[in-house]
Amino acid sequence: MQEFLAMFVIGTAGHVDHGKSTLVKALTGIDPDRLREEQQREMTIDLGFAWLTLPGGREVSLIDVPGHERFIKNMLAGVGGIDAVLLVIAADEAVMPQTREHLAIIDLLAIRHGIVVLSKVDLVDADWLELVREEVREALAGSTLASAPIVPVSARTGAGLAELLLTLDRLLDTLPARDQVRGVPRLAIDRSFTITGFGTVVTGTLRDGVLSVGQEVELLPPGLRARIRGLQSHQRPIDQGKPGMRVAVNLAGVHHRDIRRGHVLTLPGALTPTTLLDARVRVVSDVAPIAHNAALDLFIGSSEAPCRLTLLDTDELSAGTEGWVQIRLTVPVVAAVGDRFILRTPSPSRTVAGGVVIDPHPPRHRRFRSEVIAALTLRSQGSPAERLRQTLADGRPRLRTESLAAAGITDTEAEAVLVALVTEGHLVVLGDDVLISSAGWASLRATLRDLLASYHQRFPLRRGMSREEVRQRLQLTPRLWQSVLATTMAEGWLSADETTVRLTNFTPQPTADQQRALNRYISALAHMPPAPPPAELDSELLAWACDNGLLVKIASDLYLLPATCTAMTMWVRTTVETQGGVTVAAFRDHFGVSRRYAVAFLEYLDEQRITRRVGDTRILVR
Repeated sequence: MQEFLAMFVIGTAGHVDHGKSTLVKALTGIDPDRLREEQQREMTIDLGFAWLTLPGGREVSLIDVPGHERFIKNMLAGVGGIDAVLLVIAADEAVMPQTREHLAIIDLLAIRHGIVVLSKVDLVDADWLELVREEVREALAGSTLASAPIVPVSARTGAGLAELLLTLDRLLDTLPARDQVRGVPRLAIDRSFTITGFGTVVTGTLRDGVLSVGQEVELLPPGLRARIRGLQSHQRPIDQGKPGMRVAVNLAGVHHRDIRRGHVLTLPGALTPTTLLDARVRVVSDVAPIAHNAALDLFIGSSEAPCRLTLLDTDELSAGTEGWVQIRLTVPVVAAVGDRFILRTPSPSRTVAGGVVIDPHPPRHRRFRSEVIAALTLRSQGSPAERLRQTLADGRPRLRTESLAAAGITDTEAEAVLVALVTEGHLVVLGDDVLISSAGWASLRATLRDLLASYHQRFPLRRGMSREEVRQRLQLTPRLWQSVLATTMAEGWLSADETTVRLTNFTPQPTADQQRALNRYISALAHMPPAPPPAELDSELLAWACDNGLLVKIASDLYLLPATCTAMTMWVRTTVETQGGVTVAAFRDHFGVSRRYAVAFLEYLDEQRITRRVGDTRILVR
């Protein structure tokens, strides 16, 4: 099966009817207008997809977005994961309203790589084309595309297409290569459909991590589980999807009607949807001020969600200004540190701001708190080490992947940051995959010691505290608890068996009074038939005696000395072997005990799988 290695996705942008889809078809031979309505109206309504091989041999994906203002939501679903943009401007019309809005969106999403394509140049003369160039440069000034190359083309005649491909090749040479294995896989789904004979298929741009055939996956926010039956990119089967790929995923175990644009495909339990985001936002330059608690629509990845904006450091955000906000969502989304987003007014629908996620799982903040602003500033501007220390400042253990993602640290940065923080005494690594601050680890160890010491004092005869009870008292997930337990056992001061945990220096021991009462009972058992234990022997003491081989529990109120139990068992074995079986009456008469105790002992042998009952007789199992 062929491995696909292309890692860049290019998006189109521009005003309606400026020739974006025509350009894509001219470059690739693929018509991105897949809907019948689009082809009839000659206008892109939803996202279209194509691909091509550049002169240098690099294969790239193309996402064609609609230009009409009514379909801006569809446009936003397509541009979230692109690496570079082709801003298409018709030479006969120049810069139009949707050109400016698309350019504002490109700027707010911090898409810094692109080419301005002047289309339909066959319709204008050289003087007009030069005027359009000047107008375009003025429109680009101050944006992320201010220095973008401008390439005139005609999809109808083919003029300029070769130069455009060469320019795109050179542009992509300047882009940093994506980390091929970074973090947890996130596929922002933009389409879901079914194919006869294959079943459910979803498509999207893989943001992080790796997806593999056979993997168990989860769809968020709904939490649906599925398995990857197959993967394709550019209509070719692949074994793995890597960051930057356009991927089609064939899923088993889920119906396509349960999947929506905006859902995210990831690994089970790896990500958690959120309804609260800390962010830094920037308002576009030509809108009314945004007030505290403004109702807006958030567009992030391929998802859309209504929200309210809590302004943390001001009462309103004026045009062209920036500020710290907390975004309160009415429906959950999946987000990560560093994700870019767009904010639009619901009615009339207009792009008013954009920003970057600083914390996808923050506590709820109060406004105008200097410590909140300082913490957000550190998260935004601090070094990777400072951000990780802040992430772990609450003293709780966290999974390595979760901690690094929350701090916005890439896999390439991670090792050096972790080594430095451990060396400086700021960080402790538990096992291979759990991080905790040094102060947090000292506190957690002390809490665990105190918890077990108190338990041993209250229950001096028990082997230890239930592992599950300890985990719940410490409020740890099973995975975190396993790392904490392994580390403390390696340190030598804590011991555990399959069910309990104890301090290593603790040995269950009865009090002097308990020991005297137990001795009297043991002595009595040696000289008389079995009898219920006296009241002063509570269940804890009897359990301790059994654990230490002093007694054998036959039934709830019947205990024997080990020697007595062994002798009775041997008699049963011998009798069965010589007489073919043992009855309750025979056992009772031989040992001089009551029928109730005879029944109890023979049932005990059944439970131990020494005997089994056949009618009124016991025979040997082994």
